[in-house]
Order: sequence, then structure tokens, then C-alpha cells
Amino acid sequence: MSTPHAAAVKTEGLRRTFGDFTAVDGIDLDVRPGEIYGFLGPNGAGKSTVVRMLTTLLEPTGGRAWVGGLDVVAEADDVRFSIGVALQEAGLDENMTGREILATQGRLFGLNRSEIADRIEQLAPILEMRALDQLVSSYSGGMARRLDLAAALMHNPSVLFLDEPTTGLDPPSRLRVWEEVRRLNREFGLTLFLTTQYLEEADELADRVGIINAGRIVAEGTPSELKRAIGTDVVTVVVDGDADAAKSVLEGIAGIEGVDVFGGEVRVGTENGSQALSPVAIALGSAGIKVRELSLRTPTLDDVFLDVTGTHLDAGSSAEGSST
Repeated sequence: MSTPHAAAVKTEGLRRTFGDFTAVDGIDLDVRPGEIYGFLGPNGAGKSTVVRMLTTLLEPTGGRAWVGGLDVVAEADDVRFSIGVALQEAGLDENMTGREILATQGRLFGLNRSEIADRIEQLAPILEMRALDQLVSSYSGGMARRLDLAAALMHNPSVLFLDEPTTGLDPPSRLRVWEEVRRLNREFGLTLFLTTQYLEEADELADRVGIINAGRIVAEGTPSELKRAIGTDVVTVVVDGDADAAKSVLEGIAGIEGVDVFGGEVRVGTENGSQALSPVAIALGSAGIKVRELSLRTPTLDDVFLDVTGTHLDAGSSAEGSST
């Protein structure tokens, strides 16, 4: 009998070891129903191992995990019928049409002919209608990825696991997948657990982000919360004349947290950079200091990732091995 949990995905002290190596070291997750949760980590951090445990492909060594209130070990079969999984490498038969792929997936999950037809009609917007009756061998990479997404949704899962859904796609195809992810979440209230190697993707799509490093969750929160937690906005000013004089002027402005000079640049730390731009320009103008350039830089998820893991997330080499 399952233990009821309000969370769509929940773990308590989840662990996984491989011999003497600890891949996942006691993590706690609490993903809310209807949430898009972005899961990030450098190569070998344990990200793929967590996903494999949550999707019943790998048993935990310790701790517990529930998906949709179902225990991933004790109720593994029920979990498999309640989730959708779209892996990075779509295993699609190129000799079948899109419609045949979707119908086969529906039959595997016990749908009858009428239910399959209705579900394909509901999911058709994910694909171009003409593509449904074309062989998969004629699909572009983006179309194949969207077909795999539709197949994972045929049985109307409560939670969809997306493993790097846009890896290898060109920018237009990536944006199309993003649109579909947002639509599924918005129109159907679908919970999405998203692993990605693109920080921009997590920033654009995720309601909350969790970062795993060395098997542990090292940061979690909304993208805005995470970016704010690591520091202030920076207003950069290039002036004609004495940068040290400009520094003296700017240090007197309310809300300025610090002013530094680097070569000919004056860098101003502030809690809200957009609100500081005008006071900075006015103060320098009133002091007779001519501004040549004025720009604002806000913290990014890459800054967050570097701060908590000590490395940048390299999209070209982030795929994890099968054991991590």
C-alpha cells in the first residue's frame, strides 16, 4: 500500500552506491504537482542516477522515493504506468509512421482503439499533422524528438520525465520543444521533471531548479532566487576622465553596495541594477563626468552553477555515464 504524499515527486535520504563509490548521497526532493522542475548537475554528479531511480530503472541503495504517491520500489509497476519518460536518445522505429508509433505505445499501456484515436487527436498539436502519417525515417531531429514526447504522453501520465529533450537540436527546433513543454504544463497541469545541459533552458522553463554535485543537492530554488543568492547586479560605467573621481561620486548614492575600479571601468554593485542606472548617470553628469558606456549585468544561472559546483556546465560534454 502506498504512503500518501502531496508531492508529485518526493525523496527522503535517497542513496545509490556502486561498490565503494557513492553516486547519490542522501538527497531530499519535493517536487510539487503541476511544477516544472529543472535538475542540473555537472558530468558525473549523480543526476542520471537519480532519474533512473525515480523511473524504476535502478533500485536505491538507501532512502525512499515516491512518484505520484507511489513507492518506486514497492510499487514499481504502478509507477511505470503513471509516468512518462522521454529519454535523450529516442528509440523510434524508422519503418513506422508517427501514428503507428503512437498507437503501439497506447496498446502497450492498455488503451483500446477508441481511446488511442482520441489520445492521438489530443496530442496531434505536438507534431505537424502531415507528419503523423509519414515514416519516421523522413523526420527531422526536431520532429523525432516531438514524436518521442507525444509517445511518452499517450497514456496520460501524471509526471513526465524529460532527459535533455533538446540536446542536438537546432535553435528553431529547440524553441518549438520549449513551446510544447510550456503548453503541456499550462493546459494539462502536467508535472515535468526536466534534466538539461542548457542553463538557458532551465532558466526559461523551470519553476524551480535543483543543482546536484558529488551526489548531493547543493542549491535549490527558483531561478530568480538562485541568481539573487549569489550576489548583486553590476552596473559597469566607462567614463572619459578620472575613473577614481567617478568612484568617489558613485559611492555616495543610496542603494550602492560597492564601487570598484578596474582599468578604465567603474563597476557598481547594487541590489537592483535597473533602478540604479538612472541615479548613476545623473550623479556622474552632475559632477561633470562624461559617461561613454553604461551597461547592466545581472547574475546568471551559469554564475550560480559556477558558485556552487566550482565549474561551468559544459553543454558539449555533460552527458553522464550509465553508472552516474
